[in-house]
Amino acid sequence: MKVPQKTLSQFPSDLKVLDKVLLWFDQLNQPSIPKKVWLQCQLALAEAFTNAVRHAHRDCSSDVTIDIEVTLFPEFLEMRIWDHGTPFDLEQRLKNAEVVNQNVEGGRGLAILQQISDQLSYQRTADNRNCLLIVKRY
Repeated sequence: MKVPQKTLSQFPSDLKVLDKVLLWFDQLNQPSIPKKVWLQCQLALAEAFTNAVRHAHRDCSSDVTIDIEVTLFPEFLEMRIWDHGTPFDLEQRLKNAEVVNQNVEGGRGLAILQQISDQLSYQRTADNRNCLLIVKRY
């Protein structure tokens, strides 16, 4: 079995760096990953980063970083996004996301993440951060 490729980077908590996040992510693309899957992963990463900035770090300065780790395996990839915000109940938010008004802008990020991912979880870590895990098979 091929050894997984793991990459970690930190980004300021600022929506203005979303392009830099996606450029960093694009450097990890492999020929073995179907284009459709890669585009879905880009969307998932953009949604996760945006949610961390807008919600978890809403009251934080941009000096507070969001850590992103991507691990590429032969048949799937994992993205972990760490934030320093107040934890929330992912399952409850996903239930609430099902009833979001379709005419309102925003509020569908978690639902999009759930549709894209093969596994989606969120937990508080021992170092008082939150980790959103997104797994996508290809």
